Amino acid sequence: MKIILVRHGESEGNVVHQINDDPSRPVNLTQRGREQAGLAADALREMNFTHAYASEFPRAQQTAAILLRHHTLQLSIDARLNERRSGMDGQHADAFNDLVARDPLHFKPAHGESFLEQMVRLRSFLDEVSARHPQGIVLAVSHENPILAATALTNGDPAQVALGNIANCARVDLVWPVAVHV
Repeated sequence: MKIILVRHGESEGNVVHQINDDPSRPVNLTQRGREQAGLAADALREMNFTHAYASEFPRAQQTAAILLRHHTLQLSIDARLNERRSGMDGQHADAFNDLVARDPLHFKPAHGESFLEQMVRLRSFLDEVSARHPQGIVLAVSHENPILAATALTNGDPAQVALGNIANCARVDLVWPVAVHV
């Protein structure tokens, strides 16, 4: 399966650098985020997606709706694509980022999850979707941290990947399962 992971467009939370890891608290795309998604939709116009998924968060679903405007796919919602659980909803993003920098793989705030736990969650999603659609070309709209976790499953040093950045509406193309060369 080929999976195209796209980070949501700029959100109201991105503008004020506020953590939103609770999907029941709506944080929507900004006008700029809708424009970013429109540009990404045009870039993905020729992709022959067979399936599309998004997280439970409104900003991811809003982005997916724009990305799919040239396609006739139904969007499936999957909580495994949700933002990393930090237990710090509503706080400034720097508070979380400063704590993560000390131990990017293992740091786990109260009521949150570590990067390694997030990798397990993303592996579950990738394994299940790959089993369902082994020849599929899948669009998945998610968030920076889950996309980094999926990337860490396929290449690189997870500790380095955990500290990476993904721009709004940037995409990461993966093939799953990863081929093992012996």
